[in-house]
Amino acid sequence: MAYRYRPHLGLLGALYLIAGVFVAWNRGYLTSDLLRRIASALLAILLWFLVLLGADLHIHG
Repeated sequence: MAYRYRPHLGLLGALYLIAGVFVAWNRGYLTSDLLRRIASALLAILLWFLVLLGADLHIHG
């Protein structure tokens, strides 16, 4: 039986990403406004049919 290689993040990879987010936030690369804009964009991508129906998916802070 052949096994396919499936890459996964793992604990070390998750810690690396968490540390990166913390450093980026601490140094001003990530702001609450930027995170709201990214979240709004992700909502619009996932729920595009609601956008076509006129829904406003902008997250306001």
